[in-house]
Amino acid sequence: MAAKIKKGDTVVILSGKDKGREGEVLSVRPKEDRVLVQGINMIARHTKPSQAQSGGIIRKEAPLHISNVAVKDPTTGKPARIGFKIQEDGKKVRFAKGSGEVLDG
Repeated sequence: MAAKIKKGDTVVILSGKDKGREGEVLSVRPKEDRVLVQGINMIARHTKPSQAQSGGIIRKEAPLHISNVAVKDPTTGKPARIGFKIQEDGKKVRFAKGSGEVLDG
């Protein structure tokens, strides 16, 4: 199946503790059906000191399931469902189903 969410997209969180917040997709893990969103689903990781870095509590993002995020519609700013269509020049692009706005330039 084609990727409906890609790295660099602005997404809205649909469920969980960060519901309603927005962030940029840092990475997509298609085999796990998970995405990593900047500043969302923060966890505290307790690490031991090593030669490379000092120990302590490190805060970082944890992956979210792909079903809990939706791409932000560029025209309305609301979560949008994503579809695919072929343009006149033969290029396959993603578009927001509500507004019809093309997401891929």
